[in-house]
Amino acid sequence: LVSDGLIEQRRGAGTFVRQRGPKLEHRLSRLTSFTDYMLARGKTSTSQILSRGLFAPTPDESIALGVASSSLVARVERLRYADGVPVALEWSTLPEDILPRPERVETSLYAILRESGGAPSRAIQRMSAINLSQDEAQLLGLPVAAAALRIDRTGYLPSGRPIEFTRGLYRSDIYDFVAELGLDTPG
Repeated sequence: LVSDGLIEQRRGAGTFVRQRGPKLEHRLSRLTSFTDYMLARGKTSTSQILSRGLFAPTPDESIALGVASSSLVARVERLRYADGVPVALEWSTLPEDILPRPERVETSLYAILRESGGAPSRAIQRMSAINLSQDEAQLLGLPVAAAALRIDRTGYLPSGRPIEFTRGLYRSDIYDFVAELGLDTPG
């Protein structure tokens, strides 16, 4: 079964049935919430809140959001599931005036932001490959140091104000990120 790719043996963890079926193909040309993305694929999205509240920003958050280190930011850390399978870890940070009550976020952050008219209209994402730490791997049900895709996203209002900084770790055995490219024409 191992050589046929049907099960996977993880030293110190046990034997697991491998993920079957096609990977989730996530196009990078549209800004879509995790919840809406899963719904469009016929999957049920759920979240486990790992932490949330108002905190002093980290240096990365201060730079991405353009907020002073003396201000407060709303931070929501979630383990995201698709049909009961853990697929991503996400840390979302927003200025306090955009998300004054982070405890309202259960599943969809963007649904909360749309209610107040504060959802981002565009974003810049940076992708990289990483190896999961012990804690990250345990939450995602993967072996320590398994490969994952890290996406740092900064979301902007139409005015250009940055209002969301999200760092996500996505299981590389489940996700394929696809970007359509066009050839620049000399102008």
